[in-house]
Order: sequence, then structure tokens, then C-alpha cells
Amino acid sequence: MDLSNITNETVKNAISELQQHNKAAFYAYFTQDAVFTDDGNVLDLKKFFDNAFNHKEKFLTLDKIENNGTSLTGDFYAGQWGTFKVFFNFSLNSDNKISRLDIGQTSKL
Repeated sequence: MDLSNITNETVKNAISELQQHNKAAFYAYFTQDAVFTDDGNVLDLKKFFDNAFNHKEKFLTLDKIENNGTSLTGDFYAGQWGTFKVFFNFSLNSDNKISRLDIGQTSKL
């Protein structure tokens, strides 16, 4: 999948690592105390994404890229749960590390 339209380099690189199922490299883009929410529920980032990496979860399409490349919407293969239209909203600190990631389902396909 082409990620060249993601204009924020940190987000582009983190999504690239997610797409390639490279867990250690993905986590390297986050602060140690990054906040993570799924559908508004605060969850443990590593526990959630360890499971996602185990199920080879990834974006299938990127339909919208907004907010200077920090908000993504697209079709996402969620392993055991199927494929959904989702959003990923990233917040970065002054060092361009991801300090918050909010994700959620926008609608079923």
C-alpha cells in the first residue's frame, strides 16, 4: 500500500512499521507514557498492539489523510474481528514522538 500521501514523517514511518509487522520499530515512535484509546476506552498500547501484530493487522486502504498527516481513515484488517473502516488520530510531542493515539471504528464495511 502506498503511504506517500502521509505528510507527517513520524506517522508515515510508524504506519509503515505497522504494515510490515515490525513491532519493535513501531513502538520506537512512541513516548514511554503514550496514551492509547480504542473507541474512547483507555487501553494499554503495547498489550493492544502486541495482539494486533500477532494477527498481522494492518491498513488495507487509506481513504482520508487530514490534520497535517496525523489523522488517517481507511479500511483496516483487524485479524480475528474482520475488516472495518477505522480512524487513527496521532498526537505528537515537541520531539516528534507519538504521545497519544486514538483509534476507533467509523463503520463496518
